[in-house]
Amino acid sequence: MNKKAIIIGAGFAGISAASFMARAGWSVTVLEKHSTPGGRARQLQDAGFSFDMGPSWYWMHDVFERYFAQFGKKVGDYYSIKRLDPSYRIYWDNGFTDIPADITEFKKMLNDLEEGAGNKLDAFLKEAEYKYKIGIQKLVFKPGRSVSEFMDWQMIRGVFRLDVFTSMKKHISKYFSHPRIRQMLEFPVLFLGALPEDTPALYSLMNYADIIGGTWYPSGGMYSVVKAMHGLAEELGVVFRFNEEVQEIKLLNGTAKTVETTNSSYDADIVIGGADYHFIESRLLPAAFQSYSPSYWENREMAPSCLLYYVGLSKKLKNVLHHSLFFDVSFDRHGEEIYKTKRWPVEPLFYVSVSSVTDDAIAPPGCENLVFLVPVAAGLTDDTAEMRDKYFSMIVERFEQHVQEPIADFIVYKKSFGYSDFVHEYNSFKGNAYGLANTLLQTAIFRPACRSKKIKNLFFTGQLTVPGPGVPPSLISGEVVAKEVLKHY
Repeated sequence: MNKKAIIIGAGFAGISAASFMARAGWSVTVLEKHSTPGGRARQLQDAGFSFDMGPSWYWMHDVFERYFAQFGKKVGDYYSIKRLDPSYRIYWDNGFTDIPADITEFKKMLNDLEEGAGNKLDAFLKEAEYKYKIGIQKLVFKPGRSVSEFMDWQMIRGVFRLDVFTSMKKHISKYFSHPRIRQMLEFPVLFLGALPEDTPALYSLMNYADIIGGTWYPSGGMYSVVKAMHGLAEELGVVFRFNEEVQEIKLLNGTAKTVETTNSSYDADIVIGGADYHFIESRLLPAAFQSYSPSYWENREMAPSCLLYYVGLSKKLKNVLHHSLFFDVSFDRHGEEIYKTKRWPVEPLFYVSVSSVTDDAIAPPGCENLVFLVPVAAGLTDDTAEMRDKYFSMIVERFEQHVQEPIADFIVYKKSFGYSDFVHEYNSFKGNAYGLANTLLQTAIFRPACRSKKIKNLFFTGQLTVPGPGVPPSLISGEVVAKEVLKHY
């Protein structure tokens, strides 16, 4: 009889782990509290509109291709993709910049802002490419269990080129002086990880992923990736149990023996937690078997939470792109409010996805599909209807000013999602949206371990363990933890 693996959570990391375990011949069951797969990448369908509830940026296409290739498949077997050009738009206080997909045009755009910046970009991207390739090949596929994992000659020889001891802010300023160029290159870590001055310059690999790898769109939205992974997992024999919220992991002599849900009980030879790491430890296990104390979690630096609005318009917009970033207010102040003072932003930066610009099928004819996202500090518990209305009015007014079109009177659908929803829907620690911040002391071996320190057959995957936040890292996280399981079992 095949060994039994129970996976908690059907997000990207959970499905990935399930698929790799099934490929290895295990009997795999995935337990999911919601009625559909996807976790934070679920889909909202209502009034003829389809919204990606979570991730909307498709970067690192090579990681997706690599994932499916390991099962003898291709991305094209499940969904089609197209590269966006322009990649996205950035709104400033006095206009906007479209970010071209073509590298020659990108360099020309930089030269228009700062003389010689295009040539400097070549040197910057050469370093970023090295980090990307070493990072993908050597760093992100490590389980982070011991420093000895990183003791190969290529890593040692290249440690200074990886810039783990230099900040993103300092690294970028070494090449560029124009504040807009710096903000363009800093935004991936500000929105997804930590302040640029607290993020290792290793993460300039994200700039390589952006500028060279490109911004893509999977037909039907990011949920097409979820459906593809879910379908592949079922082809491999993975069984999914939806509407089954896990309530307890039952132990016997320090070993996880069964997983109890609202509906049933499942025997396990190993358990992989793909739900929120803190929730699994603090709510599903006795205190004596938790690897990390409450004070440990309280002292973690969290990546942002989000205030999201899913909006349907009864009109088409004339001059918008699929992705837009609104940097028309103080970049530094909002960063401080997210990571340092941890307060509601006075004037927030925000992001807008208008995916119906690219894909007519996700909105009714003549309508537009918008998602507004405001990054906010994790743990802001005063998430009231009044607060949500205040920020919605604020960002809609600025959106209208920049696109020079009214939208408020054309809203036919609106749903918000904030701190309390992240906690209720995903058991998210402090309502975080992206997991732990990418600081040096929260990278690799300094992240919560992918294997429990006290329960030998309990493992973890997802954004709170290795390698970190984001969709491609989540796919990799599932592979990493499966390999770690198979190494011991």
